[in-house]
Amino acid sequence: MFNVLTGIAMGIVIFAITIGVGSVVLTKFGDSIAACPAGQPYSADYQQCTNATTNTTPSNGAFTSTTSLIADLGTGGLAGWTSAIIALAVGLLFIGALMGKRKY
Repeated sequence: MFNVLTGIAMGIVIFAITIGVGSVVLTKFGDSIAACPAGQPYSADYQQCTNATTNTTPSNGAFTSTTSLIADLGTGGLAGWTSAIIALAVGLLFIGALMGKRKY
């Protein structure tokens, strides 16, 4: 049973690393494709077009799509299912262990 738990743990760790790396890569990609109006340089720290008086969010399609993907990877999206996956896997392991103990 512990061998199975080790495999599940490795899968969950790889799942979390994939989400983390994906978020970083998408954020950097979004920073590189942000299109700002003339006179407003892009600030990667705030992910906005800034000048002395106003801050606006870039509205080009590629930037908004990338921002949407980043939100879908976060706690409200794919990463939010991690706890459910862990609970389901452990529950199925216990059910399998109890079913294996039956003698007919």
